[in-house]
Amino acid sequence: MMTRSQQGRTNRLTRPSIAIAAAVAVTAGVVAAAPDAKTAQPGPKLSLIAASASVTLDSWKEDPGVYLDLGTYLTSENGAFELKVTRKSYKDPVVAAQIIRDGKKTQTKALPAGLVKDFSGLPDFAQISVIDAAGKSVLEKTEAFCPNNASGRVRPDAPANSKYPQSCPVNPFTLGSVWGVENGWAANTYAGYYSDAVQLPAGTYTAKISVTKKYRDLFGIEDKPQSVKVTVRERSWEGEGGGEGVSAFSESSESSESSAGAPSKTAAKSGHDAHAGHAAAAPAAASGHAGHGAPARTDAPAAATTGAGSTFNVGHGPYPPAPPALPWALKKQATEKGALGRQGFSAAAVGDRAGQTDGSRQAPGVQPNAKRPAGKATVPDVPKPDLRSLPAYGITVSDGYEDVPGKDYLAFSANVWNAGPAKLVVDGFRSPGKKLMDAYQYFYDADGKQVGYTPTGTMEWDPRPGHEHWHFTDFASYRLLKADQKETVRSGKEAFCLANTDAVDYTVKNANWHPDNTDLSTACGQENSISVREVLDVGSGDTYTQDLPGQSFDITDLPNGTYYIQVLANPENRLKETNHDNNSALRKVVLGGKKGARTVKVPAHHLVDAN
Repeated sequence: MMTRSQQGRTNRLTRPSIAIAAAVAVTAGVVAAAPDAKTAQPGPKLSLIAASASVTLDSWKEDPGVYLDLGTYLTSENGAFELKVTRKSYKDPVVAAQIIRDGKKTQTKALPAGLVKDFSGLPDFAQISVIDAAGKSVLEKTEAFCPNNASGRVRPDAPANSKYPQSCPVNPFTLGSVWGVENGWAANTYAGYYSDAVQLPAGTYTAKISVTKKYRDLFGIEDKPQSVKVTVRERSWEGEGGGEGVSAFSESSESSESSAGAPSKTAAKSGHDAHAGHAAAAPAAASGHAGHGAPARTDAPAAATTGAGSTFNVGHGPYPPAPPALPWALKKQATEKGALGRQGFSAAAVGDRAGQTDGSRQAPGVQPNAKRPAGKATVPDVPKPDLRSLPAYGITVSDGYEDVPGKDYLAFSANVWNAGPAKLVVDGFRSPGKKLMDAYQYFYDADGKQVGYTPTGTMEWDPRPGHEHWHFTDFASYRLLKADQKETVRSGKEAFCLANTDAVDYTVKNANWHPDNTDLSTACGQENSISVREVLDVGSGDTYTQDLPGQSFDITDLPNGTYYIQVLANPENRLKETNHDNNSALRKVVLGGKKGARTVKVPAHHLVDAN
């Protein structure tokens, strides 16, 4: 798993174990508590409820520990529970405010300074106490709460769909987010990927879950703890259909919605291509994602009511840029008998059926126009996108392994996002027999009608492992600058598949809280595609993680010292934007070590101390 280091810590890219995490489904068959008529505090009525009086949790022998998905939910009645979380810049702290809507009136209530420090949710929201069968206290802990977590309706007359985003963003350079529990809905309080496993031997327990006092006082939540009986059972990968490679899960006495499986013991292999720079071999895994290494991760094993599952904050490549706060999860499809063993978990069910609204689904790709544009190209005076770069992160050094021995590489993750107020839409059209597609940028009026277009370069097929899709050329470029910020090394990568992998700032004008085009397998076509459409929606960004080809600089012969990684959007200004002056972002790094054992120290970027 990708490590995060503090300021000055030395990082090296290792070969992490790759896991295929089984997705699971949320069931929201719970009954909401009646609103308390005595509540005088303005805003929604919030209550903590338990979906079930008992849960069964698994502890795996090979990786002992229990993840406390206890099936408790926060309900919102008499209106939606909504928080706006922002920071002015990376020099400023994260601040949060509650948005209270009463008909046409909107009230903004600032939350205490320092309450939230990032965009992953409300810290220390839930207090959990566990006692064993003898009445002895064996655990006390708190967990954070993402209001955008796995959720569902608690009464039939509630809105059919939640207007809020599907997760709490975790990109370290996120700028703004909106969290919310829809009116008449409930959100799982389980912290999912953020939750650490606890040590509980097999047996029976009683868990008491409550909202901590500071949040009860802040939001007017009644002090009504929930009690849940917990059965912990010990499981083993071996004997459950697992073999070499990806571990399998087989539970003949349970349905296909039983608990998620265990991480794979198979290590991913990363390497370097002599021509392409940093290359990564895609993990061999069953996946619904075509043309990509599956965004595999070691997710917490969890029960069928959990919110645990992949989100769209995974970026391109098999390694996650950061662990996500988790929305609706996908239903796990059990592999047929005889297909177990090396195949492990089957791909999650595809499509946009009910309960399948997270970014790991294989959603239908956006469709290009039926024909390439005709007539005179025009750039009308309508809203346009504003492309901006985030500072590089996930910064590591590695050697060339057996592929390119004797080489040292500086690898990094990068994100270019769209601050709006219009989405970026680019179509590619291929003439029969041609290797390149002709690319066109489209423009739309306020009603969504296409009112102009302009040619904007080409799209090319990238056959390298981890890519294998159509890239729009000259979308961004990477440069390694000397301490005087003059260029010393340029990455060969300047072509990109555009997808809405990260929610960077959902508070900007026209931000789309439910973007399409989050699934990488559908975003950028297949080798035999005749046309593709690539979209970067307002508020979202596209992350390329450090394990992919082109996400690195060859630093073999560079002297030790201070450098800057530059991520530059729209380097040739081929795309039409509202502002071309904010396309560059710099991240300081300090190279050290010796050839074959280079190191990198990554100082904090103002208040963001994430490598």
